[in-house]
Amino acid sequence: MHVLSNEFIDLLKAIMRQPSVVGAEHSFFRVLQRELEERGANVTWYEGLLVAQGSKPFSTMFSAHIDRHGLICTGPDEFQYAAFISANRTDLLNNSVSEDLMSKITERFQSVPVFAYEPWSGAYRGNGIIKNSYVCEFRNNLIFEIEGLGSVVAGTPVAFKDKLKINNGRLEGQLDNVLTAAAIVHLFSLGFEGTAFFTAQEEAGKSWRYLLEWFRRFGGSTNRLFVVDTSPFPSIDTANQQLLVLREKDANASFNKEATRLVENLCQQHDLSFLYKDRYVENENLKLADTGEKPLSLGSTEMGRIIAASNGLVDGTTIQIPTSGYHTMEESASWESVEAFIHLLTVLSNEA
Repeated sequence: MHVLSNEFIDLLKAIMRQPSVVGAEHSFFRVLQRELEERGANVTWYEGLLVAQGSKPFSTMFSAHIDRHGLICTGPDEFQYAAFISANRTDLLNNSVSEDLMSKITERFQSVPVFAYEPWSGAYRGNGIIKNSYVCEFRNNLIFEIEGLGSVVAGTPVAFKDKLKINNGRLEGQLDNVLTAAAIVHLFSLGFEGTAFFTAQEEAGKSWRYLLEWFRRFGGSTNRLFVVDTSPFPSIDTANQQLLVLREKDANASFNKEATRLVENLCQQHDLSFLYKDRYVENENLKLADTGEKPLSLGSTEMGRIIAASNGLVDGTTIQIPTSGYHTMEESASWESVEAFIHLLTVLSNEA
């Protein structure tokens, strides 16, 4: 198995410090373009999408979203959760894992340092500290109060100040989804010859649209896609019970059985432990059935959304890294899981 190289860790450290708030990802695309071209990839920009290709573009195709949660200034001294502004949402419906958890973790953002930036260039526009966050009873949305950004105008993105930490064999920070995006960039250093998609606004439920537009223009006959991401678990112990997370379906669609079986077989051949997240959720809901508690969501993924919307044009499956501390500054993944993930993507590329 690949040992996590200093090159990968240095790359992850560097790009984690670059802002990529939902709906304001342009400056991060610029950073990715440089890193990818330095590794020999041919890079093309589209609306909401960066495409990096090697010498055999239709051999293997991976997709990772690059947006991270942050805030948008919506008025004088007023900041809201960027994912809901980007999605043109006016309230919380609590119909996804993200929303359900977000409503519970407002207190975790207390005293978190943030900084404002210009979305196209990434130019720094000042820093501040979150003093309070709450769900507004009138707007039914998360509102943040920030000290130090009083001069910021409406429309300015505000990112959580972040850097990679390594504690007790775990990578820690705002990992969703810069972790798997960094892994795909690193694949080009390892000789990857296929196509990598980096999508914007996944956290707002929009990324699949940008991806589908590309396939409508340029897609081949198979269009088998592997979407990569992190996958949340309630604790480090539950996350550590497997190295990787697979899925047969999400709340939107069933995934390609052949592609899913291929990934499962490769995991077994290379002794990489895995769990099917949809089965895990269904089993947990059976336990909750008699308690009267709200059932867990199967989750809504980029893969499921594009399968449901493409009428057979795009199909595939997903590969995820198990994490704890979902959508916080302390999200963490085990060193071994990240090693296993990079190893699996490498052997999967070689299978094509």
